[in-house]
This record gives sequence, C-alpha cells and structure tokens, in this order.
Amino acid sequence: MSTSFTLNGAAIILAAAPGDLLIDTLRSGCGLTGTRYGCGEEQCGACLVLVDGAPVHACGRETVTLDGRVVTTAEAVPGHIRDAFLAEQAGQCGYCLSGMLVAATALLARNPAPDRAAIVAVLDGNLCRCGSHPRIIAAILRAARGAA
Repeated sequence: MSTSFTLNGAAIILAAAPGDLLIDTLRSGCGLTGTRYGCGEEQCGACLVLVDGAPVHACGRETVTLDGRVVTTAEAVPGHIRDAFLAEQAGQCGYCLSGMLVAATALLARNPAPDRAAIVAVLDGNLCRCGSHPRIIAAILRAARGAA
C-alpha cells in the first residue's frame, strides 16, 4: 500500500503496510533519526511529531493514516526555537529533546507569547530524565521573546 504525505515540507510517497508505525517509518525508512523512541506507550513524549500542526506520538500512529497530511519532525523545528534551546543549554542527555522541541513548536505556533504556566501545561506529557525542565522552560520563554 502506498501512502503520500508532506514530510518537513517535501511531498513523499512510500510503501507502508497497516501496522507500520510512523516512528519506524521516519527513523528507518526516511533516515530522520531526530524522532526518538522512548516508552512505546505514548507516555513520555520523546517521539512527538506534528501532524497538521498538532503534536502526535509517532510510536502509536500508523503510517498509513497519514495520507494527505502534513508531518513535521524535530529536524524541521524553526531555527529561533533551536537557537533558544542552545542559548539556554536546555539539552542535557538528549532523550527528551526532540519531543520538547516539537511541543515548543506547536505551542508557539498557536500562542506566540505563552506564560510559564502555559509552557508547563504543554510540557506535562514530556518526561525529562535529567531534570532539565527549568532550562527547557527558559528556552521556550526566550524563543517566545525572540531573543536567541
């Protein structure tokens, strides 16, 4: 079965069978390893991607459901958000970072000036093993201010 969708701005067509998970398609089929495999149960946020602008767990989404959709991965996160994460040294081990970047991208697209409480609420489903949440929150606030 062939599935066609837009991936990070480029139209693609690929073979996908029912049961093929988006995370495997991205990592193995497309070579986009920025999307991390975490818990495999949609609980940690490491595998977040955007589908039509909304955060989706790639570990639980079948690739065949994406026909005609727009998928954005961590590789396509806007530069000002990446720069803010670098400036705040928000990444430590990297386990959660791609999911955090994707969550931040979705938040800032719909709320360009979030307060700390809005950021904390959005990140509630993203686990960080290293305790970098304070720096991640600071990075998102920085990106919202446009200061990199």
